[in-house]
Amino acid sequence: MSERARLLQPSGIRKYFDIVEKMPDAVSLGVGEPDFVTPWDIRSAGIRSLQRGYTQYTGNRGLPDLRAFISRYLFERFGAEYPPERVIVTVGASEGIDLVLRAVCGAGDEILVPDPAYVSYAPIITLCGGTPVSVECRAESGFIVTPEALERAVTPRTKAIVLAYPNNPTGGIMTKEQLSAIAPIIEKHDLLVISDEIYAELTYGGKHCSAATVKGLKGRTVLLGGFSKAFAMTGWRVGFACAPEEIDGAMLKIHQYTALCAPRVSQHAAAAALSGGFEDGFSAVENMRAEYDRRRRFLVKSLNEMGLTCFEPRGAFYVFPCVKSTNLTGEQFAGELLESEHVAVVPGNAFGACGGDHIRCSYATSMAKLTEAVERMGRFVGRKSEN
Repeated sequence: MSERARLLQPSGIRKYFDIVEKMPDAVSLGVGEPDFVTPWDIRSAGIRSLQRGYTQYTGNRGLPDLRAFISRYLFERFGAEYPPERVIVTVGASEGIDLVLRAVCGAGDEILVPDPAYVSYAPIITLCGGTPVSVECRAESGFIVTPEALERAVTPRTKAIVLAYPNNPTGGIMTKEQLSAIAPIIEKHDLLVISDEIYAELTYGGKHCSAATVKGLKGRTVLLGGFSKAFAMTGWRVGFACAPEEIDGAMLKIHQYTALCAPRVSQHAAAAALSGGFEDGFSAVENMRAEYDRRRRFLVKSLNEMGLTCFEPRGAFYVFPCVKSTNLTGEQFAGELLESEHVAVVPGNAFGACGGDHIRCSYATSMAKLTEAVERMGRFVGRKSEN
């Protein structure tokens, strides 16, 4: 076994799910997966593609129609300009993360990663021989990358920065003004921007701003996205990566030798998802987003009322409350809550050191389950307060 593989730690998210599987009465707020079924028109497009015998490989980049839809979608919906020939259809956004990091990260390179952030960035950087460097993001600043924190983290070895907004696990977003504030620093140090925008359609109280549209970041941004979250298509495993020309070419070569192409049936389904108009959104996505918003407001209010200070998320489908009031770390809180009340949450340190006093709760589950989870958590927090 290689030393890098041997030292790689298992995902901090999965640990608790293995225990939950043995608890019939458990309520899980851990999975970052929509509880909705893929809309029927998308499913039926996949079914029709199978009925017509479309079971072969596609070109490495993906179906031309789908790439054209993605290019048009990004421009009309968010103003991001990437022509179809600069789009790679990937096996979920996760493959896109892997492709770009392998394309640009070499031995000794430092890649900046917001802390807290999604669990896969740092391990992939390490597997590429690079060094992940945390950029501290705090609740009091909305869990964004601030100019001050960014400048502190940059060294002569820094090559790129990951921007993951809307953010998993915090639900934080970065506005155009906030992105514009860090753009001069990124330009000064000539950094590549890896912008993971998988939750772009799931924002509340405003429209998502793509890093690829911000002055100073255009031309140096690799945009990653996909269909899993907004269209409830996690199992279809289809996403996309759009990059500047030189990096796009390197990513395509790696894609050719590893995945070859995304599943054809999934590509036909994804094309159906984008085949309507873009300006006013998508009715199925709008309905899911409205339900997430209802759950979001309920959960934030409930957590604050039980004494767990909760930053109000403005994107994705997670809340990231602080549990310091219980005199427990996030890991202790998650372990004891699961053992005593059979509610699964994810400790915040799974997403970086800055999350140590937090837990992540997903509201991509029904209101009935959220209500039950809140009741059990309230009992648990109440007992801790009495002690």
